[in-house]
Amino acid sequence: MMALKVGDRAPDFTLPSQSGEKVSLSDFLGKKAVVVYFYPKDDTPGCTAESCAFRDSYEVFKQAGAEVIGISGDSPQSHQSFASKYKLPFILLSDTNNQVRKLFGVPATLFILPGRVTYVIDQEGIVKHIFDSAFDFKAHVSESLKTLEAVK
Repeated sequence: MMALKVGDRAPDFTLPSQSGEKVSLSDFLGKKAVVVYFYPKDDTPGCTAESCAFRDSYEVFKQAGAEVIGISGDSPQSHQSFASKYKLPFILLSDTNNQVRKLFGVPATLFILPGRVTYVIDQEGIVKHIFDSAFDFKAHVSESLKTLEAVK
């Protein structure tokens, strides 16, 4: 399994969202940058803190011309309750068999937990930044915004 690197083309994928509709990375290409964040599990303290930090900065991401997409192995139903409980305005995708996680080469944390990694992908589908931190939840947001400002 090769991990994606900055400068690589992000692999396209299609997964079900919290509303059940299929969403593909290619839906956004040529239109906007995409911030894809992989997180371990809905409604756990760290993932809630990270997702709420993305929510609190969502308008800033939109102004920077980017869409935010969260991906975990939870079901669309789990995502739906997580999103409505915390009023998350962005797309949450269900990667129930961890196929996309493997496609991106997201490493496990402490060898057991699914990793927490954020990718900033430009309009052309090129990875511009990768931030990997299991415990610095809010830095995923600030790092992504810094990168978006730089690539504008």
